[in-house]
Amino acid sequence: MKMYTTVKEHYDLLIDEGNDPVYDPIPLQEYMDKWDGQKFIDSLKLTKGKYVLEVGVGTGRLARKVCGYCEKFVGIDISPKTIERAKYNLSEYKNTQLICADILNFESESRFDVIYSTLTFMHINDKLLAMNKVKKLLKSEGRFVLSISNDLSGYIDYGTRKIEIYPDTPNEITLYLYKVGLKLVDTFYTEFATVFIVENA
Repeated sequence: MKMYTTVKEHYDLLIDEGNDPVYDPIPLQEYMDKWDGQKFIDSLKLTKGKYVLEVGVGTGRLARKVCGYCEKFVGIDISPKTIERAKYNLSEYKNTQLICADILNFESESRFDVIYSTLTFMHINDKLLAMNKVKKLLKSEGRFVLSISNDLSGYIDYGTRKIEIYPDTPNEITLYLYKVGLKLVDTFYTEFATVFIVENA
């Protein structure tokens, strides 16, 4: 019987195993786009003057599409080994700051014009607390773009290990947004995900 692995341990192990999505072959990149493709990136409405935060930056798969189109990019992730790999992968961008942190306890003196996250909120049990933190970190009229997986199973089976997850339905996410005072502007769907476009009213 496979034991559950913590999220941090799982992502540290992925680095040890040589798994880095930044260097995935094209078919795998296209597969990942089914959660957060070009429409997701376009919905961020990036401009050179904006401060951007990615929650769950991983090794920089999406950050490489973002860093060159904003003033400052901050990426956080709970896996220290993943953050170290992201620093290597994003070293050409001088406007980046990469921090090993959990969104639930992350603090920043800066407020962000754009916050985005994909395939990360499924690892967060207390979604309401996370939404409150997003609201606190967003500038007034700032934009939050969130992609959640349509898979509602309670764990990921990675073959040699299992990782517990906390999936949500679109209705639940909409309720959390309402409770913390974030305004849902639009929703769109990819093959594997629901994407919320949100503003800080």
